[in-house]
Amino acid sequence: MLSTGALRAHLLAARLAGPVATSREESLRSYRLFAAGDPRVLLGLDPERRWGEGELLGLMAQKCGVSADPTHVSGPDVIDPERTLTALQAFAERLRAVAAARAPVLFGTGHPHRLLGFYASLARAMSAAGCDVLTPAQGVRVDIATRFGVRTHSLDYVRGVALVREPGARPPASATGAHTHSPLPVRIALGALAEGGGPLPELVVGDHGWVCGAGQLGVEAIGLADTDDPALFVGEAEGRVSVAVPLDDAVRADYYRPLTRYLLDRARLPGAQEWP
Repeated sequence: MLSTGALRAHLLAARLAGPVATSREESLRSYRLFAAGDPRVLLGLDPERRWGEGELLGLMAQKCGVSADPTHVSGPDVIDPERTLTALQAFAERLRAVAAARAPVLFGTGHPHRLLGFYASLARAMSAAGCDVLTPAQGVRVDIATRFGVRTHSLDYVRGVALVREPGARPPASATGAHTHSPLPVRIALGALAEGGGPLPELVVGDHGWVCGAGQLGVEAIGLADTDDPALFVGEAEGRVSVAVPLDDAVRADYYRPLTRYLLDRARLPGAQEWP
């Protein structure tokens, strides 16, 4: 079993926690946009009340460990590894409970270049535990707003994990998808399940709009979030996201492998013994 101390050391060495690549400027900009109600950072969440910039900074200091000092406006942002470890334990407990119930699950990512392998390993383990890993609305087109305007994407699944890609960019089932914050893919996936008579997922696992979009619709969701993703932490504070794990969500894909091993161990899921 990977020890907590070993994982803490890895989080810091890989810059998943501690000083991270996300800049303070990026984080503060996201807090300003969230406070202004910008849908690009709301990620499908409709907050129950207005969150001011100062409140958001305080929440992110509590949830992630970023500096609560509003005069600190530059340099790398910081994630407290202890907060990451605490959230990973809660994440594992939710996986374990859903696996024990053999309930259906849905995995989706807006970071396929970095996080596809992480989610795919969890999806495989949940499937081996008897859960139905859902893949609704495969191939359905989704119009997503990007910095280049509205672009048509298609919903696809790779090793049980949903992602979106621009049609023609890659053949179906290839590992490369588009980076997106949009909640539209999870809304379409859940809508397809509802129209088809279910089953609906007991748990959605992912990031960005997959987590906030599901939580806003009343489906339990857990996921990973960087310091410039306040929506997941607001969702957690308001009770619509079950677990938001603070870490850098855009480091090298292989740096997430120890997190997978740690989660499989603590959730007592099949496949933990396969990891070196």
